[in-house]
Amino acid sequence: MRFVFLFILLPFFFFGQNADDSLSSQRYFEDQFYLGLSYNFLLNQPEGSSQRNLSYGLQAGVIKDIPLNLSGTKAIGFGAGLAINSYYSNLVANISNDVITYSIDDKIKRSNLESHLIEFPLEFRWRNSTLEEYKFWRIYMGIKAAYIVGARSKFVSDTTSDGFYNTDISKFQYGLTLSFGYNTFNIHAYYALTDLFNGDATVNGEVLQYRPLRIGLIFYIL
Repeated sequence: MRFVFLFILLPFFFFGQNADDSLSSQRYFEDQFYLGLSYNFLLNQPEGSSQRNLSYGLQAGVIKDIPLNLSGTKAIGFGAGLAINSYYSNLVANISNDVITYSIDDKIKRSNLESHLIEFPLEFRWRNSTLEEYKFWRIYMGIKAAYIVGARSKFVSDTTSDGFYNTDISKFQYGLTLSFGYNTFNIHAYYALTDLFNGDATVNGEVLQYRPLRIGLIFYIL
């Protein structure tokens, strides 16, 4: 909850400064829309588990920029966005009487877990932009919190296909983020600090402790 109050109070604090102040009038804001595409790795895989196909992630949102110095080279950014993450592997989820079980099957055609999230990034931002220069180098690092609004497991074999909404996913997720690059095109990485599953999911007696690592491109649009 403290993060929520921080997000609410920060804009009032900064925008409440005297508009006629000569120093404040020189500040500028790099408010940005962002769009990202990533490949999703699964870390801490149990024995026999492996990824297949293209595990991908899509993200989009907006970030509010709060400069920390007069030159605008340092700032705090906070925002909100939406994301879809898909994980393909040989891990198969089954449900019976509302109980979800997992097995590893190398003979299936396709098995994936797809999650839909609301994300809240918080970044410390460094860049060498100016009031007149819109193409610049940047390094943004921070933390991203997320709430999974829905998750679905699906598998396809030679004889059947099945899918259901998955309830043993950790609803609240958070992790470290890093973006760096020049102008619109930037490398982006996210490392989860929370497990993908809530601790109840097991396969062959082993607790599933998948942790996502997402690496890809992120585009910032003013």
